[in-house]
Amino acid sequence: MTPDTPTAATRPTLVTGGTGKTGRRVAERLSLRGLRPRTGSRTGTPPFDWNAPATWDAALDGMGSVYLSYYPDLAFPGAADTVGAFCRTAVAAGVRRIVLLSGIGEEGARAAEDRLKASGAEWTVVRSNWFDQNFSECFFLPPVLAGELAVPAADTVAPFVDADDVADVAVAALTDPAHTGRTYELSGPRLLSFADIADELSKATGRTITYRPVTVEEYRTILKDAGQDQTYADVFAVFLDGRNAHLVDGVRQVLHREPRDFTDFARETAATGVWTP
Repeated sequence: MTPDTPTAATRPTLVTGGTGKTGRRVAERLSLRGLRPRTGSRTGTPPFDWNAPATWDAALDGMGSVYLSYYPDLAFPGAADTVGAFCRTAVAAGVRRIVLLSGIGEEGARAAEDRLKASGAEWTVVRSNWFDQNFSECFFLPPVLAGELAVPAADTVAPFVDADDVADVAVAALTDPAHTGRTYELSGPRLLSFADIADELSKATGRTITYRPVTVEEYRTILKDAGQDQTYADVFAVFLDGRNAHLVDGVRQVLHREPRDFTDFARETAATGVWTP
């Protein structure tokens, strides 16, 4: 190896889901550090598609690490097998470090974690819960604009976490080998129900936003009418059964600060106008 040949540690990072909620933020932070991330998406150069393994080699070429955010979700059938195949391909391509975005309390996510650990890569697992940004950048934005959150959540509480905190933890894991072989569970600073969320959004926007609990079957119909994947109804039913009704301290472990509160997220996001109908 010549002196100017990059090692695995100094080569760029492939950020899968590089246009998504956490991937976009991870790529931005790596760019600010001068670390030249490659966006892994179907519109990237070269393109990357989870459903087209033939695109993986070109996307991995020259990469030293990967931020692995699987779409649509690790809870979906077949996700673990796809993640395992991708991790083996990455290691064979010379990737040394893989940071996996996983989920708290997800059996499917655990299976994907096991595939990563068996791949031979230096690994870090970052487990998160519901993102605050689900209400501003994702499937809950249209209901917020319409003024009603209809979700099969009953009165279950969850530790919503900010995507910026997740990205900060992921970048720390990608750039500091001290996090190799560690699993971090992330949450916000308090438990919130969907009724709490509706109240927070109402205060932040000055509009009336309500929460209406529905059954899983009712939610399946809502998704169908909206042209969205009905599988999310089953995924939500798992996430919202109370299994994650507790706080964890991964943000403090890695970043040595408190996680961002939903109130701050709602106030700052409302100021952007994204929730103005």
